[in-house]
Amino acid sequence: MSSSPTDNLSRPAVKVFVATTVMLTFISFWRASAIVLADLASSAYYAGGDAEKVIGKSAPWFILAVMLFSYAVRALYIESSSMFVRGGVYRVVKEAMGGTLAKISVSALLFDYVLTGPISAVSAGQYLSSFILDISSYSHHRFVHFPENTFAASFAVLIVIYFWWKNTQGIHESSGKALQIMIITTVMVVILIIWCTLTVFRAPVVLPPNPLHPGVVPLTKESMGWLHGTWLSHLTWIIVFVGFGHSVLAMSGEETLAQVNREIEHPKLRNLEKTGLVIFIYSLLFTSLVSFFAVMIIPDPVRPAYFGNLIGGIAMFLTGPTWARLAFRGFVVLVGVLILAGAQNTSIVGANGVLNRMAEDGVLTSAFQKPHPRFGTSYRVINLIVVLQLLTIVVTRGNVFILAGLYAFGVIWSFAFMSLAVVVLRYKEPGNREWRVPGNPRIFGREIPLGLMVVSVVLFTTALVNLFTKSEATIAGVIFSAIFFGMFTYSEHRVKKARAGKPEGLAQFRVYGNQDMDSNHLGVRPGNILVAVRDPKGLYYLREVLRRTDTAKQDVVVMTARLYHREHSFSARTVYDANEIFDHYEQELFTAAVSLAEKEGRPVSLLVVPAADVFEAIIMTAQRMNSSRIVCGLSNKLTPDEQAKLTGDAWERLPEPRPRLIIEVHLPDGSVREFPLGPHAPRLRAQDVELMHKLWLDVTADPKYAGAHHYHVVALALQELRRELTSDQRAAALAKLLDEMHADDPPSQG
Repeated sequence: MSSSPTDNLSRPAVKVFVATTVMLTFISFWRASAIVLADLASSAYYAGGDAEKVIGKSAPWFILAVMLFSYAVRALYIESSSMFVRGGVYRVVKEAMGGTLAKISVSALLFDYVLTGPISAVSAGQYLSSFILDISSYSHHRFVHFPENTFAASFAVLIVIYFWWKNTQGIHESSGKALQIMIITTVMVVILIIWCTLTVFRAPVVLPPNPLHPGVVPLTKESMGWLHGTWLSHLTWIIVFVGFGHSVLAMSGEETLAQVNREIEHPKLRNLEKTGLVIFIYSLLFTSLVSFFAVMIIPDPVRPAYFGNLIGGIAMFLTGPTWARLAFRGFVVLVGVLILAGAQNTSIVGANGVLNRMAEDGVLTSAFQKPHPRFGTSYRVINLIVVLQLLTIVVTRGNVFILAGLYAFGVIWSFAFMSLAVVVLRYKEPGNREWRVPGNPRIFGREIPLGLMVVSVVLFTTALVNLFTKSEATIAGVIFSAIFFGMFTYSEHRVKKARAGKPEGLAQFRVYGNQDMDSNHLGVRPGNILVAVRDPKGLYYLREVLRRTDTAKQDVVVMTARLYHREHSFSARTVYDANEIFDHYEQELFTAAVSLAEKEGRPVSLLVVPAADVFEAIIMTAQRMNSSRIVCGLSNKLTPDEQAKLTGDAWERLPEPRPRLIIEVHLPDGSVREFPLGPHAPRLRAQDVELMHKLWLDVTADPKYAGAHHYHVVALALQELRRELTSDQRAAALAKLLDEMHADDPPSQG
């Protein structure tokens, strides 16, 4: 803000600049669970059928094993998220093993995301097409006939295009929609489990065959790939990992947990653990039970026809009248379209987040992050992912089994790299975490991450077995990963040249001017806390404010002043562009502020104010924002008293009505000095109160002055001091004041 005369302060002389970034609102663990489950639970619609098609009737046991093991994999993500709020495969692998392996791992992850959308959208089309054809058949009127794969692919294309447009616009309150979808899905799951249980117990229960018995898992070219016919294909442990590998796509969605961690509200780690538990229980019951019920309810001769829409097949063979089964199947299809479409959306959002993170780190050029001119979204990244997804649907012609085989490649290799990175970080950064994967015995006084190592060995073994048994997925996955790795390497080289020493890893902000700077226009409530920041490495006080403030009741506004020389007049004629106000320093400063906010799970609003005097900028912002408190750190040049004095002087220059404000100066040692601004009752030391009381006792000892109060004593002392300061005794009075200032420390607060 300018230091223009008081009469000009009643109107904004210049624009303020509001900086916004995507991840500044936070959600409950229920909403976080819903977002992850929109991806993870969707695999229940296709994982069981795909697994049984390849490894036979024992598939439910492998699905169950995968779902139990998923909790161990989820523990990897919880540990890494406790270290890095903006975590996920890319960040963790980069911190542990460097940029090259990070680019390889994220290439596999992108293969996962590119396949997640198509397999979900195509599966939704499969359920819908099968339902339409069965309705036609049961009504004895073949009024429709079409190729299911063609219908599924066409439907998938429509879903992808729809979510391309919605993501380009910017989807609002996606967590709320995800929660609504999961509530509807839960109703369907409860009905399904109860109805299936009643159906199963009407006859003797026959469980799927034990996969460890010889001959149960078919040793075919489809199941064994390049291992078919070799001596390795007859080893029991290889057969077990083959079955496990063909079922691993039931474990998708873990990377979504790392991405959504940024949005989880305070207390972040505790809510992340709750999210992980909810996901585990839900997916264990839904995904694994669907596979078991399918084998136990759908007759063997017709079950292959329902591998692409397993839950729909279960619905058709439940006990009860045909109309009820058809009605329930319609409900299953409706829920399936909702949750599978949600998974398609999650794939775009997730890939967008990963690629934006890489652009921030300098792996992708800033051109990828160029915001949409109208909606402000990273539309070029969205376009890239959507084009690849559409191409995938067209090439596979809507064959959900081909998509599933390809999908498993990205899933398992991204998990494997993640597990290895977390193991490396245990030794590289042993103390930088709030939560650890269980199983850490101490041997000879040294902690051994045994649990982590076991998880990593299982994942890498599965990945290697899949590499040789899923030949099509291996070829496609390696080619895709190699292309993206090459693109990332080339792009990173160009960015390093362009940046030439500029800071990396900075968040991208949308900056816009606002002529009407007040709490209403900026979307914050009166009574907010204004935190003035200047040093991106010294935001200890912002962390403390976020920890102690319930942002559901009181907003936190983070502001910085962009200083200019006074000869640059801030008159009404002055016009500033956002690029002049928001440069690399402000970007670095707000990146650090947002990282703290995400770590604590508290939302903040960001504000840049052009100013000639920082204290006037702070105090004027507080007035216009209807703030109740100003918080700042200790200046490198000023004492807390000097900071408070300069801020108080700026307060005195404010136009009426001047707000009642408190300024807090936080010191690096954790202590806080608090100063009320403007007229206020002083905080007296104990000796001052004692002296005032003694003087009052002395005066009131004479009955004539029995009506005197303590404030009369204070008033008399103040009047005497004013008389001395306006007489030839001024120098002596100020000398006494100076002696008093040096005689003792002031009260701890002000």
